[in-house]
Amino acid sequence: MAQPTSSTPNRLERRKARTRAALVRAAQTFMAAGKLNVPILELTQTADVGMGSFYNHFDSREQLFDAAVEDAFERHGALLDELTQDLDDPAHVFAQSFRLTGRLHRRSPELSKVLLANGLALAASDRGLAPRARRDIEDGMRAGRFSVRDPELAMTVVAGAALCLGQLLHDHPERDDAQATDQVTEDLLRMLGLPAGQAHDICRRPLPDLA
Repeated sequence: MAQPTSSTPNRLERRKARTRAALVRAAQTFMAAGKLNVPILELTQTADVGMGSFYNHFDSREQLFDAAVEDAFERHGALLDELTQDLDDPAHVFAQSFRLTGRLHRRSPELSKVLLANGLALAASDRGLAPRARRDIEDGMRAGRFSVRDPELAMTVVAGAALCLGQLLHDHPERDDAQATDQVTEDLLRMLGLPAGQAHDICRRPLPDLA
C-alpha cells in the first residue's frame, strides 16, 4: 500500500485554508450588505462549500463573523505596513497611513463597509489602523514631531475622524475622496502639533499605488 507523501498534509492544509477563506469572504460580503442574520446554509452556498465544512472551522455564525472582522482588520493593517515600510519620519508614516485608509473606502468598498460596521471594535482593536496610529503618534512624540498632551485622547479623535470620513465618502459619492482625505489628514497633523506648512507639504506628497 502506498504511503502518504510528505506533501499530502500540505495539500490538506491548503484545502482547509481555502475553505476557511471562502467562508470568511462570504461573511464579509453579507456584513458589508448589513445582513447579519443570514442563515448558515446561505453562507455556505455563497462560499461554495458544504454545510459540514462550515462546522469543521466554526462553531457558529457569530464565530465566523468575528473571524471575518479580524481578517478585515489584519488585511488592512498588513496593507499599511507594506506601503509605509520605507518611511522614516513618523509624521509622514501617520499621514500616509491615514491618506491610504481614506482612499480605501472607494477602492475597496466591501472591506470598507466591514470596517465601518465595526467602528467601535476598530478603534479599540490591536489590529488594523488603530494600533499603528497609536504607534505613529507615540513615535512622533519621541521624535519631537508631535506635541500631544494625552495620546489616548488624540487617538480617540483620530479614530473618530477615520470612521466619520469613511461614512461621509459612502454617503456622498460626489465628493472627491482624495481631496477630502488629504484635508482631514492635514487637520489631524496640525492637531498633533505639526506646523501648518509641514502638514500641508506632507499631505501633498505622492502616495504608493493601492492596486
